Amino acid sequence: MNKIRTVQGDITAEEVGSSMIHEHIIFDITPPHKRALKTNNISMNDRWQIDYLSNENPENSSQKEVSIAVNELRFFSDDGGSLIVDQSVFGLDRSPNDLLEISKLSGIHIVAAAGCYTEPYLQETYLKTGIDELINHFVSEVQIGLDGTSIKAGIIGEIGCSWPLTAFEKKAIIAAACAADKTGTSLSIHPGRAPDACLQILEIIEPTGLDPDRIIFCHMDRTHPDGTGVKQLLQLGVNVEWDFFGIEQSYYWMGNLELPNDFDRLKLINTFADEGHENQILISHDICTKSRMRSFGGHGYSHILRNVPELMKRLGLDTELFKQLTHTNPRKVLALRGDWK
Repeated sequence: MNKIRTVQGDITAEEVGSSMIHEHIIFDITPPHKRALKTNNISMNDRWQIDYLSNENPENSSQKEVSIAVNELRFFSDDGGSLIVDQSVFGLDRSPNDLLEISKLSGIHIVAAAGCYTEPYLQETYLKTGIDELINHFVSEVQIGLDGTSIKAGIIGEIGCSWPLTAFEKKAIIAAACAADKTGTSLSIHPGRAPDACLQILEIIEPTGLDPDRIIFCHMDRTHPDGTGVKQLLQLGVNVEWDFFGIEQSYYWMGNLELPNDFDRLKLINTFADEGHENQILISHDICTKSRMRSFGGHGYSHILRNVPELMKRLGLDTELFKQLTHTNPRKVLALRGDWK
């Protein structure tokens, strides 16, 4: 039963070592109306400022080169990495064929994602899809293949949610939860940028009957930057994810709030772990810009593996917690459940 579905096929959870649960390998997170504005250069003279403003630069918010991705995952492998989940859903220009090639060339297990992003990234025809059709579509992405291929998804989401939610996004949440229940996958949610977003989404999911421990709420770093609101989510049985590791700045490019740094993230995580929720916490980097990749002078997909153990040591945290966050918990949420095929 402990199977994880990767782009190369199903593997046992025991085959998987250090894992990053929320990354993007082949992607384009540029808002569609800005995609024609891309240039061809990120120079050393402006790399820091581009990184500071994150995805505001259209060239920075897209990475479609297989060779770059392979090199990045080889860096990850060199630092002890084993598996990466690419949460580039429909709307973010995912490419399952490229992910398969990258996995083979790098030797890293890759899990691809079913589902769709926020409404502004989707075509008008897609927005008219009925809920039953959406459920069947998400199920087929897990059981048959993505985008006309035989390459299957191993997780549903990150399902894109705005604040406030649109009518289509509410429909997509319900469809994704139903599909997760049918396929035994976990459901990863990109909540809207508001403190009440996660609880509103949980109310929408509850009638579907999806087990809360199969739900992952991403981006705690910006949704609950000081940790307020996280305990309530944990008490409701869901998984929470700090996935901005490596972003060491107070400025948040998508809103007026102060981001935590890695020390802050670890202190919050340790607090909730001490309260008995260590098996509900996930960490990652959510790399979705070039400037955070090592090829462009950034920290890369293995920053957590290289640098966080020393931070935890300085904070006096239990080394077993690191293994829980990078091995045990990712394998738990990625292991397919129930009557899967």
